[in-house]
Amino acid sequence: MISWRKHYKKGLIAISLLLSTGASVYAQGDPKKGQELFKANCTACHTLDKQVIGPALGGVVDRLKTEQNLDTDWLHKWIKDNKALRESGDKYANEVFEKFNKTEMLAFPNLSDTDIDDILAYTTDPPAEEVVADAASGDAGANSTAAIEAQKAQELNSKIVIAALIAIAGLLFWLLLKIRQLVKLQQTPELSELNTTRVTNFSAMYEKYSYVGKGVVALLALFALYGVWNWLMWVGVYKGYAPEQPIYFSHKIHAGENKIDCQLCHSGAKYGKVSEIPSLNVCMNCHRSISEYKGKYIEPGKDREFYTNQIKTLYAHAGWDESKQAYTGKTEPVEWTRIHNMPDFVYFNHSQHVVAGEQTIINGFNAKQKDPANKIDVVCKACHGKIDTMNVVQMANNFTMGWCIDCHRTTEVDMNNGYNKEYFKNLHDKLKKQYGEGSKITVDAIGGLECGKCHY
Repeated sequence: MISWRKHYKKGLIAISLLLSTGASVYAQGDPKKGQELFKANCTACHTLDKQVIGPALGGVVDRLKTEQNLDTDWLHKWIKDNKALRESGDKYANEVFEKFNKTEMLAFPNLSDTDIDDILAYTTDPPAEEVVADAASGDAGANSTAAIEAQKAQELNSKIVIAALIAIAGLLFWLLLKIRQLVKLQQTPELSELNTTRVTNFSAMYEKYSYVGKGVVALLALFALYGVWNWLMWVGVYKGYAPEQPIYFSHKIHAGENKIDCQLCHSGAKYGKVSEIPSLNVCMNCHRSISEYKGKYIEPGKDREFYTNQIKTLYAHAGWDESKQAYTGKTEPVEWTRIHNMPDFVYFNHSQHVVAGEQTIINGFNAKQKDPANKIDVVCKACHGKIDTMNVVQMANNFTMGWCIDCHRTTEVDMNNGYNKEYFKNLHDKLKKQYGEGSKITVDAIGGLECGKCHY
């Protein structure tokens, strides 16, 4: 009996040790720290709840233990250097590599064992998401307030229109009374005699006041010519033009909220004449792993589902199968509506302005701004406006010949720029003599107003 009790106690102790050891596997990491590490290192390829480039990682520790009888030591080796693990002949490591189209996972030798334990703790027991009061709620409140204000304004407008109609009706009634009085007055003998001396038709009036008539006609002709000339001068000027695009792309979210550099997508602006519209492959570099919108910013009148649907539209055009994480080969070109389009007879080189003129254009533009809020930090904004604040891109300037010339006359040339220092090496001494030592050399001084610079 005593022996049985001893074994019973030993069994209880063993079971309790086993349970505590099992619990420590999942308690040895900090899920909150793991969440931060996961977002910083893993979200490009993984989520907890669904497959993207890599598998879903929610419950990966339990899954690996149940299906493959592998513990967290295997995960440590895989995360730190999966290539070395595969080359060692590990069967499951090679199976995973084959299953995901031989897409090699990045190695993370910089992550400590504690960091990896934190990440695994997060995948096992993720902390509850904090409720964030984002722009959506603010927008909803703003929309309701705006709706009330709009209703009040509409009611006021209705009252004004009714009052105006009553006033017009009263005026018409008064005019009818006056006309009736005039008709009665015209029937008197004195007025009949006076009417015989008055001009009663247009030809007679023109003969009597021919000089005045010719002057009025000449003045009207001048006004008409000015109107035609002014209309011709604004042909092809589309400031404010903001067409609807086949895929809704918000520069405010990408360039503004997420701080994506303009030249990451428009790489041609730095290396060529045309800045180019980025191909869908550029979009898919990010959106292979970003399949739904989770940002805080939401434009009034829209919701996160709207933005997510636009990503799905991108997938359809690019031929991306989200479930298989592979391209189908069935693509459909996106028919973007062009906004900025220089005439064929105008030569404009983006790289010349972005590389050689970057800092001077920024400095020249900012020097003209009285309001600090209008100042710019990247050269693109000097011509295209504050793109990072636009949900729908619009033409921010006139892009007329006069607008370009004015910029060339006021923008100083940076002669210490590596490009200009070499290109205008022989001109430096001549410009110093012509304009004086230390004087401001603007673009027009180096041929910025020559017709052949911009016109073929």
